[in-house]
Amino acid sequence: MNKGRTIKQAAAGAVLLTALAVTAGTQVYAAPASTSSLAVQATAVQTSAPQPTSVKDAAAYITKRYGITLSGTITKQQFEKALETLLASSSIAVNSDGANHSFFPKGSTSNKLLAREAISASVKAADLKELAHTYSDEKISAAWDAAGLTYKAGEGIAKEAAQEVAVAFDTGFLSAKDLSGIKLEANVSAELAYQLLNKVAEFHGEQQNFLGTISDDDIFGKLVQAWNESQLIRTEELQKTVDEGLKQNLITGYNLKDTQFDPHFDPARTITYGHSDIVHAVQLVGLLRSEGIAAKVQLEPKTSAFVYLKEWGEPVQTDDYQVVPIDNGNHIAYAKEYDLSLEFATVEEKEKFQPLVLKYAKRNQEDMTGLLKSSWWQPLYYSLTKLDEYPVITNNVLKKGRYLAQTFTLNEDSAKVVSGLKKINPSASVETYQFWVDQPFYNYLKGDYK
Repeated sequence: MNKGRTIKQAAAGAVLLTALAVTAGTQVYAAPASTSSLAVQATAVQTSAPQPTSVKDAAAYITKRYGITLSGTITKQQFEKALETLLASSSIAVNSDGANHSFFPKGSTSNKLLAREAISASVKAADLKELAHTYSDEKISAAWDAAGLTYKAGEGIAKEAAQEVAVAFDTGFLSAKDLSGIKLEANVSAELAYQLLNKVAEFHGEQQNFLGTISDDDIFGKLVQAWNESQLIRTEELQKTVDEGLKQNLITGYNLKDTQFDPHFDPARTITYGHSDIVHAVQLVGLLRSEGIAAKVQLEPKTSAFVYLKEWGEPVQTDDYQVVPIDNGNHIAYAKEYDLSLEFATVEEKEKFQPLVLKYAKRNQEDMTGLLKSSWWQPLYYSLTKLDEYPVITNNVLKKGRYLAQTFTLNEDSAKVVSGLKKINPSASVETYQFWVDQPFYNYLKGDYK
């Protein structure tokens, strides 16, 4: 067991005492039948409204999240296919005409796509058509005037299309700055298409999900509020499988997460940092801010589960730390934790993260000053894209609906874990992928507490 940590910290931090340890990413925690006292699902941590998104960010997000790649002048067929792809991943039904979404007027034969047509199609895809069609001529004129355009009833554009363009203006599909360069009869560029697609994603709750940025003065309060609103995560069907894995010593721990809090950040610029003390997160964000580093910030609730040995003594239970006895006299403990996801402004700034952690958030001896509060011997942070000096390990993930259970292992141990979990639950689907983790945590998986 790691020196310098309380038992709760050991559980809450990495929860991995061996090469079969687990940690961040996917969640699985099957509460035994006697877990009625466990806290229920993570509550809806409040997130701020999406920050203004640059065209570059919108394009990067839509490409990465949905695999939509656009360039040059966009046709109706291309745009409609992009909308269909985006909506296929949305859990919200879309009000469009026909079984196959029809975003353009019937009878249209030209494949040429005008800006006003793309705007109208986006409004329909965002499920705003009914709202748009409540607009009177006066209200259309007011919205168009505010956008620096002129609408004359019965001239140039059908009323329904004018209504849809007006509601797009009013609901922020295009900013005042964007509108100054938009000609409604112009061809649609890839940049405009990405911008509209990003807005449609937002209206379906598929936008980036984050508390704010490091530079926001209220980011610290938002972090604490998000932590206070979170609870232990419970997903019984997943937990049955992974808890049995704990009982059989197949794994030494696992994490549960709720994918509703996934920030959808760009992996190339993102690092995820796991911990159990919210003050540590506040201080870490403060450290990055003091170093002039820019990043978006999201706190993802996480529950870590592990075996609490009977020789550790009688556990003290709280709302954030629950234990359930198992047959051999030990317990399974469930500890409230978090993943702090940071999307840096650039890859270069992402690369500055590790030196700061190793200097200010990694304990190297028992009595050590100059560290952030509750710094661990093995801080846990990882990247889904390659970083120099980061070893590669494997995440083994089970999913059910919005929840996931994950356990981190050395690459060579993954097959054994997957096979064991499938033996416990033949119907379980276990996904695996490799990712890059900090060296101290890799050492931890190898059995080195330092």
